[in-house]
Amino acid sequence: MYIAAMYIETVPNRTSPPAILLRESHRDGATTRKRTLANLSHLPPAAIDAVRRILRGETLVGADAQLEIERSWPHGHVAAVLGMLRKLGLDAMLAARSSPERTLVIAMIVARIIAPGSKLATARGLDAETTGNTLGQELGLTDVDAEALYAALDWVEARQARIEAKLAAQHLADGTLLLYDVTSSYFEGHTSPLAKLGHNRDGTGWQSQIVIGLLCTAEGCPVAVEVFPGNTSDPKTLQAAVTKARDRFGLTRVVFVGDRGLITDARITADLRDGDDGTPDGLAWISALRAPAIRALVEDGDLQLSLFDHQDLGEISSDAYPGERLIACRNPLLAVERARKRLALLAATERDLAIITAATQRARRPFHGRDRIGVRVGRVLGRFKMAKHFTYEITETGFTYARDDARIAAEAALDGFYVIRTNVPADVLAAPDVVAAYKSLSHVERAFRTMKSADLEVRPIYHRKDTRIRAHVLVCMLAYYVVWHMKRALAPVLFADADPAGATAARASIVAPAVRSPAALRKVAQRHTDDGLPLHSFRTLLRDLATLTRSSVRLGEARFQQLTTPTAGQQRVFQLLDVRL
Repeated sequence: MYIAAMYIETVPNRTSPPAILLRESHRDGATTRKRTLANLSHLPPAAIDAVRRILRGETLVGADAQLEIERSWPHGHVAAVLGMLRKLGLDAMLAARSSPERTLVIAMIVARIIAPGSKLATARGLDAETTGNTLGQELGLTDVDAEALYAALDWVEARQARIEAKLAAQHLADGTLLLYDVTSSYFEGHTSPLAKLGHNRDGTGWQSQIVIGLLCTAEGCPVAVEVFPGNTSDPKTLQAAVTKARDRFGLTRVVFVGDRGLITDARITADLRDGDDGTPDGLAWISALRAPAIRALVEDGDLQLSLFDHQDLGEISSDAYPGERLIACRNPLLAVERARKRLALLAATERDLAIITAATQRARRPFHGRDRIGVRVGRVLGRFKMAKHFTYEITETGFTYARDDARIAAEAALDGFYVIRTNVPADVLAAPDVVAAYKSLSHVERAFRTMKSADLEVRPIYHRKDTRIRAHVLVCMLAYYVVWHMKRALAPVLFADADPAGATAARASIVAPAVRSPAALRKVAQRHTDDGLPLHSFRTLLRDLATLTRSSVRLGEARFQQLTTPTAGQQRVFQLLDVRL
């Protein structure tokens, strides 16, 4: 007669914790045989004890016991972001071994993505009593104060060079393209030497700011960030980027891609060449010419505008730029947009100048005085930056103005034209590839938009110490590093184009505006994926994942935690990320 019995057996291991196995045994004649049904080692001790008591025949919950959900926490977004961070190995890049500081930095990176806020808000979000998600539980953090986070910022700032070197080793190699651009972020307070008044890109010119320089791969993956005083001009930040690439990352051949305001003639001579003979030191570059330089090419006959009647790209040469390649491009749509913008600015300028003229001619208390009129006129011309397109005369009692039609026509003739300059040989990068490399600077601009918007909220900055300001910006960059990889993996369920090759094939030329692939157009029109799942932006996707909760459940005397059942869309997200829920 076959009689089997189930039981739990603990099997010791020599170099690891003992294995806890669910086994079945039965008699085969005079022999006792057993087999393993399941490995319970991954279960918490309370669950293993409950299984053991059930096998003994005990009744764990009475028939009258009520099911009670004591508390629920949003969990899906935490599992997705934290799982992706660990999959990328970012925890090991911070430090090879686990430590309280590393855990807190990981918490700040994840919190910056799912719920950006101040360090005090982050600390409250990790506290067991005030938390709004499972991040503290997942990291084993229950009682965290802001001072501990500040100490962790000091810790990660001291390791920035090593972290960036690991990122560069993983994503960069000799001969690669390096995208570099800068932005500014306003600052709350006046105690930091980094906080200075400068060219403000946030529209708050009365506030101090810092300048942030970001290095990315050709695809836009961030690898390094630097913070400069707020009054640092863009070109003067280039030396720090060159030093990182050459000395810290050990790259001997690299192509820097920067806009016309960054890689100037002075910076090419001072930062990208070595020695009095001006020979390149393994550092190539791609930039663009400013409008006055393009106009000089036309006046010297080096750039023939008629050549672009039937083409949108052509490579030219000029004695003014020896040893360089110049790729001239004309985008008709850009020409239309520039003409529209110029007309709008001219009209706005004339409207405000007419107000000044009327004020000088009114019968009661006319607006007189050369200095007073000049100040007000200068304010209007400076606001719209249209002084070059007007002629005007200011007297003690009046003001007259007129459009400078000749200068306006000269500028309009170059609408839609831009010229890219580089010292990269043609056998390394063809002209269309050089244009594509310059246009890839849009990846860095997208990174800045993400870091400065509600997605990561690098601003406003409240820290007083320079080291913590730099650490705060580093944490935001590392958060964007995770977001960048998540967006690439999740492209099929986002509004983003998941078929870059199809988008490139659908584009008439590299000069033409970027277009979406046919698959992306179909996806956006339907607002659903081909398999019927709803599309999301990255932010709404995180909100959808947050509806997947973890609940603390009480049934009689027993307490356990339970996840809600994930939807088909949530299951697809974890499948795309290749992360376990």
